[in-house]
Amino acid sequence: MRDIITEIWSTARRNKLRTSLTGFAVAWGIFMLIVLLGAGNGLINAQLRQSSRFLSSSMVVFGGETSKPYQGMKEGRWIRLQARDIATTDAEFKDHIDEVGAQYRTGATISLGQQYINPSLCGVYPNHNKIDKVEMMLGRFINDIDIAQSRKVIILSNKQAKELLNAKTDKQQELARLIGQYVNVGSFAFKVVGIYKENENGRADAFSSYTAIKRIYGANTDDAGRIEFTFHGLPTEEANEDFEKDYRQRINANHQAHPEDESAVWLWNRYSDNLQMQTGIGIIRTALWVVGLFTLLSGIVGVSNIMLITVKERTHEFGIRKAIGAKPWSILKLIIIESVIITTFFGYIGMVLGVCANEYMDATLGHNTIDTGIFKATMFVNPTVGLDVCLEATMVMIVAGTVAGLIPAFKASRIRPIEALRAD
Repeated sequence: MRDIITEIWSTARRNKLRTSLTGFAVAWGIFMLIVLLGAGNGLINAQLRQSSRFLSSSMVVFGGETSKPYQGMKEGRWIRLQARDIATTDAEFKDHIDEVGAQYRTGATISLGQQYINPSLCGVYPNHNKIDKVEMMLGRFINDIDIAQSRKVIILSNKQAKELLNAKTDKQQELARLIGQYVNVGSFAFKVVGIYKENENGRADAFSSYTAIKRIYGANTDDAGRIEFTFHGLPTEEANEDFEKDYRQRINANHQAHPEDESAVWLWNRYSDNLQMQTGIGIIRTALWVVGLFTLLSGIVGVSNIMLITVKERTHEFGIRKAIGAKPWSILKLIIIESVIITTFFGYIGMVLGVCANEYMDATLGHNTIDTGIFKATMFVNPTVGLDVCLEATMVMIVAGTVAGLIPAFKASRIRPIEALRAD
């Protein structure tokens, strides 16, 4: 084996350009496959992270503006959801709806001593914690007793708590002393009962009980804010569309809006969004694999062509070897081992460079965010490829290189010495 490797090394040194082209074809194919898959995974992971912030089987209902005249009323009327819409949602759609809640938002100044903040104050029901997946650090979220008794309680984010305490860090030990204290919300005293971890990609609200906020800030209006609920039994996009149509017609009827007016009431269906996203992700994954495999195929074709040229150039040499007693297997083995070594060596280089390129993307693009004004979105999240994919791609190239070398090697091993010596 040592003699064979020495001979292969000698041959590679005599044919630097040919060996370099073969190696480049192999390395480039694996490199591009890993980089393409890594970039695709970065985009997909970013979308999955955004969607994971919400419960997929949930909907949020917003009031809108009518776009069709109906029952003598002109289009362009603003629709505000009311308490009867919450009651309708809870009473008439029990076949699919589990928990019904609502949001009532307002601005407020929250102060503790000389420190103050101006977040959005959101009155919610207990199910909001499940729908928007609020991660609690300390204390608790809104509960049913808070709603029933209209308790003036408040849940702050870790950064809001840090500012109110004028603390150096937002660690739990620092923030724990705020739990149980009273803070001023406008001219009212609210008890801090919980602190949640602020999402870096979203807007931080201060949460309180829906009934308390509605009583204080919305007592003189029939505006109920937004309705939110969880649901079940709608597994397909068609089922979701049918439910949305029925639900919209019923809420439109409460406001004398046209049954088919989709602008009067807006529905944010997280499950439909999730189904569409999964379809898009599947298309992206398929496209990336197709492009990557064709890139890999170009490397395989390159190896095949170079090996064909190699055998043709060394036909005289093989003829002399057979003339002095070399057996067909020794020639076959020489070409196959040369193909395997070159493919393995340069395939490993392509794999390492591809992994390095993905790590570079992770270190740069993976930390870039876009501020939309409402939330911050990360465009790339963990744009890398698993080690198993890298190794599998390298093994495919090695096997392909072996097969590519096997075909011309088999022909070379069967050629007669006299024909080999006469070959051009």
